[in-house]
Parts: sequence; C-alpha cells; structure tokens
Amino acid sequence: MQARRKSVQCISPTGLHTMSYKEWGDPQNSRVLVCVHGVTRVADDFDSLAAELCQHYRVVCPDVVGRGYSGHLRNPMHYQIPQYVSDMVTLLAKLDAETVHWFGTSMGGLIGMSLASLPDNPVSKLILNDVGPVLNPDALARIGDYIGQDVRFATFEEAQTYIKAISISFGPHTPEQWEKLARDVLRQNEQGQWVRHYDLGLAQPIKASTPEMAAIAQTMLWAAYDAIQCPTLLVRGSESDLLTAESAAAMTQRGPRAKLVEFPGVGHAPTFVQADQIAVAVDFLLNQV
Repeated sequence: MQARRKSVQCISPTGLHTMSYKEWGDPQNSRVLVCVHGVTRVADDFDSLAAELCQHYRVVCPDVVGRGYSGHLRNPMHYQIPQYVSDMVTLLAKLDAETVHWFGTSMGGLIGMSLASLPDNPVSKLILNDVGPVLNPDALARIGDYIGQDVRFATFEEAQTYIKAISISFGPHTPEQWEKLARDVLRQNEQGQWVRHYDLGLAQPIKASTPEMAAIAQTMLWAAYDAIQCPTLLVRGSESDLLTAESAAAMTQRGPRAKLVEFPGVGHAPTFVQADQIAVAVDFLLNQV
C-alpha cells in the first residue's frame, strides 16, 4: 500500500507554516497511530513500520516543521517542543482523531511525552524510542555540533558516506537500508549539490541553551513524564549515549512505569526498520493492554 502525502496549516508566534505528513492505511479508520521522528530525520523513517501496521491503523507520519517537505519557521528560536506540540494538536484536529497511539523517536518521543502529560490528552498508548526526561549533555553536544554545519557534497555517494558516519550509532544495517536512511534526509540544491533536508536554524535553540536552562527543562520533563497515565513502552539502544541505563531504569519505577525493552549492539536510536525491532512495536501496540 502506498502512502499519501498531505499537509496541514499550523501557526507559530511569527505566522503560519505548513506541516507535511505521510498517511498510510484506510483514511476512515478510527484507530490512528502517529509516528514522529528525531531531530534531523523525516517522516520516511517509518516506512517499514507503517507498512507493517497500516492494515490495523491509519498511520500518520509528519515531517516536523523545519524538516523534509514541511515549511520553515521565521524565528528559529521557536524550534522547540512547545511549538511542535502545538503543531501536533493542529494535525490531530485535522485528522479528527479522538484518541491516538503514539510512537516517538528521540525528539518525537519528547513531543509525545509532553502531549501525553496534558489533561484530557488523546494519547492512549505511548512508545518512547530511546529518550526520556534526562538527556545526557554530552550526547546533546554531539548532536548539536553537527546539526548546524552547512555541509554540501558533489555526489550522492559522498553525502551518503557522511550520513552513515554521523548515524553509525543506529547500529548494523544493510547497504540498501543505509542508502534509504541517507536518501530520505538528503536533497539536491539549485547548484546540484547534495545537502541535508532541514533548516539549519534548528541548531540555534540548542546552541543557546545554558546549564541552568537544561536543568529547568529536565525538571519540567520529569513532571511531564510523571503525569502520563497511558500504557508506555520505553525502547533503548543498549549503547545509547542519550538515554542512560540509569535513567531508563528510573522510568520503569515512576510515572507510567514504562515497560523497558533494550536492543543490543544499537546506540541512539533504534531505527525500527529491522524485523525484530518492528515486532516489539507491533506486539505492544496490538497485543498488550
């Protein structure tokens, strides 16, 4: 089954912008699964998972604003979780979805966690992929370092080599899988150069963060996590430098008391293109209460 690419108009403090999304399955299906990607990734990350689940769900995979086929924000400092949550509420209104299941990788998990913490929220099941209230500052610095770099490549092969190098923590993949993971986040500019498919302004809020701001954000994220009441699955790459084993263990003991599944030989973050990873998500979403 082919995905349909659609869009919804959203608003920020500086004006309107468009959020693109891919939709799989029956558009009339009341069972909706929203899948949201990591900070520099796109909706296409979920093609394999969506293909597996679209017989059961209307699967909706947005390009978060600033990425992929979505518009950009006029003020890059608004590339933060509150804006993303606002955009998702607008998307859910367009979908006319009263309840949803949510799969969030890294940043997408923070968006889902924030949404699921709100009173009267629509999230009835939540998968957090390698993310939690405590974000390792060294890992954030690593991610922030490459996000804002204006790298350009003469050939797709050179660009793919770069994407693989900065994504090696994803774990083992076939050559075909690495090619797709790269092609999904690359485009050619007007000069024919291969560049990344996002607004380089995404780096500005990360670079502007201070230790004091990070401490406040962590307190707020724990408060959000503790407010979640729906069944929650926490997935962790055993080699992850963003979500530590200690933080993951704490998440199983408080808030929604998430069920924890770890994938060996994988860092930040599992891509869910592998059959064993997809099977874990399918079992939680379809079989577990």
